Amino acid sequence: MRIMVVDDHAVVREGLKRILARMEGSVYVGEAGNAAEALKLVRESNWDCALVDIAMPGKTGLELLKELLREQPDLPVLILSMYPEEQYAVRTLRSGASGYLTKESAADQLLTAVNTILRGEKYLSPRMATQIAATISIKGGRVPHEELSDREFMVLRLISSGATAGEIAKRLSLSVKTVSTYRSRILRKLHLDNTAQLIAYAVKTGLVP
Repeated sequence: MRIMVVDDHAVVREGLKRILARMEGSVYVGEAGNAAEALKLVRESNWDCALVDIAMPGKTGLELLKELLREQPDLPVLILSMYPEEQYAVRTLRSGASGYLTKESAADQLLTAVNTILRGEKYLSPRMATQIAATISIKGGRVPHEELSDREFMVLRLISSGATAGEIAKRLSLSVKTVSTYRSRILRKLHLDNTAQLIAYAVKTGLVP
């Protein structure tokens, strides 16, 4: 079994490796600390599945997900995140992920998720299933922020969490000017006038606590 683990924190990768070692049979874990390293691994050989952190410097997990699937279309990808499922679960599944799991989940739940996607199935926690049901019940099956690009969505979440333009630029390896451009696009797409309205929208739709 060949499993790729992509996370910019070495301690997280080590913890995941120890959990994956509990799986039946022999497991080889390939490590990548960023998107470039992950793409190098997937271009060099095939993998049975990948565990990808959603929030990394530079290319985010969502952006990497799409590139991994272009390289290996049948690769099952489990997105790992510190963000609650209601904020990213639906978006990741629509982007081609096989499942979404928060990092606070128990080790047994991680193993269940990995075994599920290895069988070619989607991994849905009860909470995620509820969120998906709520989303598709909305007319058209999409809420306004689902129309944002992955990078715009990440900027929206960071702005609404109180991050400054400089902090967002550093986090996503962008210039402050580019962050400002993303903010303008977000406001236009959501038909909002200012940051205060954007934050109010994020709170109302559950994107931030």
